[in-house]
Order: sequence, then C-alpha cells, then structure tokens
Amino acid sequence: MANRKSKEIESTAMQHLLGIKDLDVSSIHTIFSTADQFKRVINSPTRKTPALRDVTIANVFFENSTRTRISFELAEKRLGADVVNFSSSSSSVSKGESLIDTINNILSMKVDMVVLRHPSPGACKFLARHVNSKIINAGDGTHEHPTQALLDAYSIREKFGDVEGKKIAIVGDILHSRVALSNIHCLQKLGAEVTLCGPKSLIPYDIEGLGVKVNYNLQETLEWCDVANMLRIQHERQDVKYFPSLREYASLYGLTMDKLNALSKEITIMHPGPINRGVEVTSEVADSNQSIILQQVENGVAIRMAVLFLLAQSKLNKIIH
Repeated sequence: MANRKSKEIESTAMQHLLGIKDLDVSSIHTIFSTADQFKRVINSPTRKTPALRDVTIANVFFENSTRTRISFELAEKRLGADVVNFSSSSSSVSKGESLIDTINNILSMKVDMVVLRHPSPGACKFLARHVNSKIINAGDGTHEHPTQALLDAYSIREKFGDVEGKKIAIVGDILHSRVALSNIHCLQKLGAEVTLCGPKSLIPYDIEGLGVKVNYNLQETLEWCDVANMLRIQHERQDVKYFPSLREYASLYGLTMDKLNALSKEITIMHPGPINRGVEVTSEVADSNQSIILQQVENGVAIRMAVLFLLAQSKLNKIIH
C-alpha cells in the first residue's frame, strides 16, 4: 500500500509551480485530493504533520503581502518545514543586488525551495531557468497567481461537489489582475464557463481570445452565474485613471444585498482579498451566508500544503519532468 502511494506521488510530482498554464487537469486533481488530506490534518487536534521535516523553505517577497505570505508560512510550519522569511525592503536588494544573486545567496545557505512574489511578470519562470531549486510562484506582477486560482477552484469544488459545468463570473479589475488570469486558466481546464464583467477600461480588449465571455452589465452577469468572484481595484498598478471615481465604480460594479436580492436565484460570493468594503462588495455581502470568503482563506492553507508537499516529494525523489 505504501509502495503504491509512493508511486502515485512520484508520477504526479511537479518540478515547479510557475503558473496554471503549466498544469494539466490530472495534476490539478492530484493537488485537490492531497489538499483534502491536509485539510483533515489542519482540522485535527494536532494540526501538524512532519511530512516536510528537514526541508528548508525560503519565502522571498519583493511585494507587500499579508494573506499569501502568512498562508504559505503557516502551511510550511504545519508540514514541519524550517522556514526563512525574506523581505526586499530590509535586504541588499535596496543596495542594487540582482534577483539571481539574492536567490543564489539564499540557496547557498542550503534552502530547498523558494516561494517567490515579485512585481515583474515572468520573474518566477526566469528564476527557475537560472537556479537549482524548486520555485513556487506566489504572484508575479500582472501575470499569474497559481495557488490563489487553485484555492478558488478548490473552494468551488467544496461548495458544489464539482467545478465542471459551473458558471463563474469574475468581476472587477481584470486588466491588472494576476488572479483573474490564473482563475481563467484553472476554471476552464476544470470545465467551468467563465464570464468577465467590469468597466471597459479594465478589461483587456483581446481577452475573449482565451475563450471567455465579456459582459459589461453586472446585474445580467449575476443573473447568469453560479459564483461571482469579486476582484479588488488594484490602485498600485494603475498609472492613469481608468474610471471617474470609486463612488461611480461602486454604484455600477459594487455588489450590494439589494443587487443580490433582485436575482431569481441565490449565488455564491468569493473574493481573493484584500477586500475594499463598500467598493467591490459591501460588508453586508462579505459577511453574508452567500459568501465563502473565509472558507477561501482556510482552503488556501490546505492547497499550499499540498503544493509544497508534492514539490518536495519531487525533489526528494529526484524526479525530473
């Protein structure tokens, strides 16, 4: 039995997690089934397993983060790994040190795996080609945020039993969102239909080429969908004004209980965080029974435990894909 389990892990082990585009459906389901096991662990009295004892993981964040960084750190500690946290603001990066030199210096201290967040799209893929370590993308600019997409899809699976055939609306700042792109790839691989909704100025003009639909009317989109994933306005990535005011945006694209109550059915509300209450969603919506926002946070730890475990197994068994 143990032998068969070991072979299953070997056959599905990954080299890196750089983006959802790199994963096939089988790998996604393996991550989900592994997360199921770890969710039982984190809800047990001990809440820990020594699965990654003697493995050292560096969390290297070149951008601010609360939920993702804490979620990864908690996942690593729940697995028994040794954890090193790195912040660019208090490092030699501020003195001009390059990304590769920074990571190689960290790896020379015998680090096995790197969780990287960086403002430049493609930074994780670039690093994976130049350093000898497992790389997990914790968000690279406006490119991808794979573990967020995995935990979102996992939360939908938990709510409905399956993702296939579900109608998912992604609402808000699509243009600057790495979450949107990863979600599109992940949901489509799992057989869901995806519609994007937001101001024209915040939806890429060629996004329909990815096989998604676009609707600029929020109420029509809500009536169509089973799940609405409300994205925040990413002011830090906007160098021009994309809409007149937050008040106007909230009026047209903010989710309120009045808008939900006007629907002919009950839908599920998601948000990747951080929430700008009163802009993307009101407090009443965020805290309602239709919201699974806190479940997303809890599932994030289980999904990241699964990803870390599968990657570590790949390294420990010297499997190259």
